[in-house]
Amino acid sequence: MTTFQAQGFREATPLRSVGAKPGKAAGGRPEHAVGGTTTTLTSIRCAAAPLPESPDSMAAPEEPGSPAEAPQPAVEEEETKTFKDLGVTDVLCEACDQLGWTKPTKIQVEAIPLALQGRDIIGLAETGSGKTGAFALPILNALLETPQRLFALVLTPTRELAFQISEQFEALGSSIGVQTAVIVGGIDSMSQSLTLAKKPHVVIATPGRLIDHLENTKGFNLRALKYLVMDEADRILNMDFETEVDKILKVIPRDRKTFLFSATMTKKVQKLQRAALKNPVKCAVSSKYQTVEKLQQYYVFIPSKFKDTYLVYILNELAGNSFMIFCSTCNNTQRTALLLRNLGFTAIPLHGQMSQSKRLGSLNKFKAKARSILLATDVASRGLDIPHVDVVVNFDIPTHSKDYIHRVGRTARAGRSGKSITFVTQYDVELFQRIEHLIGKKLPVFPTQDDEVMMLTERVTEAQRFARMELREHGEKKKRTRGDAGDNDDTEGAMGVRNKVAGGKMKKRKGH
Repeated sequence: MTTFQAQGFREATPLRSVGAKPGKAAGGRPEHAVGGTTTTLTSIRCAAAPLPESPDSMAAPEEPGSPAEAPQPAVEEEETKTFKDLGVTDVLCEACDQLGWTKPTKIQVEAIPLALQGRDIIGLAETGSGKTGAFALPILNALLETPQRLFALVLTPTRELAFQISEQFEALGSSIGVQTAVIVGGIDSMSQSLTLAKKPHVVIATPGRLIDHLENTKGFNLRALKYLVMDEADRILNMDFETEVDKILKVIPRDRKTFLFSATMTKKVQKLQRAALKNPVKCAVSSKYQTVEKLQQYYVFIPSKFKDTYLVYILNELAGNSFMIFCSTCNNTQRTALLLRNLGFTAIPLHGQMSQSKRLGSLNKFKAKARSILLATDVASRGLDIPHVDVVVNFDIPTHSKDYIHRVGRTARAGRSGKSITFVTQYDVELFQRIEHLIGKKLPVFPTQDDEVMMLTERVTEAQRFARMELREHGEKKKRTRGDAGDNDDTEGAMGVRNKVAGGKMKKRKGH
């Protein structure tokens, strides 16, 4: 059930259910309610609601006079909406067509009209539902009306997500010449300063590096900023970003539009509402926490010493699919990647201890389908849109149940189907029950043939030994030279066993 909630707003604002078709102008045409009777905007009233304290109060309280939940026909009627109906200008509608966005998603239908009216928005929608479009289109629309430099700032928790959002902005704004700058750590800050000196229209940044530039780059400020967006808002407000975000809020104008978007919201967001939002409207497309319907979720209950063996078994069983495997630590990610490579799988790691160029390289290889398995820490669990992921494997169960929703949201995106398999060892039972409680589902067991799995043990044990040796060598190399010596993460030369069989030619070559 989709609800709007105007918080702390004195006048009565319209509360509309999914079925009610929004009119062209706020006070103009009559609107068609679900039942077919014609009601005007003013006939549906909503009392000013206080700010909700807990995340449980996601839905706005409905008054008896307001329309009930929309039946099926109304949804079909709504699906015929186009971006033009939502109030997006023709140039951007064409850009949407070129990108293959034929009709807006639910969150876009809810958020775009309100954003174009200039309201602050808190958008809640499950992963893969088009949240980026829901804030990019209104911003570009406003930019066309009042062109200016340093118009919008988008804050993201991870660097890869920042690059992805900038690609979306550039794709949507290609015909109108929008310039974006990605300001993230791990990249030379001098070149970023030069980009900022050209004053792009949209800055997409991770909070830490942005603060760095605000303090040290001469002539760069955000005093004229009109829009602030926090994507994956709960993570930005939650982790270690709090001090940075407070600093950023101090140096940008109070008179701005603020959008918060995420698949999961926390109480912290409500704290931030008081600091930064004016009369925000909540567009909640998903109920409290949910995973996509087309996602088939399974679990495997196994002893922890056979985790690697079961992983290899599942990769063989579902061969031909593209996998994302989530581990809890950088070290475990690297170890598992080496292990799988020694067994002949095309696996590639992505974690926080890799240099930024390598992280982007890994991601691009996986996106281009040059590698079928991406092993990642939670750095890749939020926001990354890789359409062809078929299976998500939670190799290490996430300690925060919410991370589970983000991880499995990497597959089954934008209406496709997908699978997720969670490994539960004897130590993870409680965490697993928490996840089941959070999503309100009991997951089925993924069928495995235990005798077949045990046949793999010998090969896997050998590969584990090689992986450990390689990790140790890698660590020693790093100690010896703090330079680029250990940078053979994904070159074909570092494919594991083959080097050892070839009698260590790599070292000789290095010696030259």
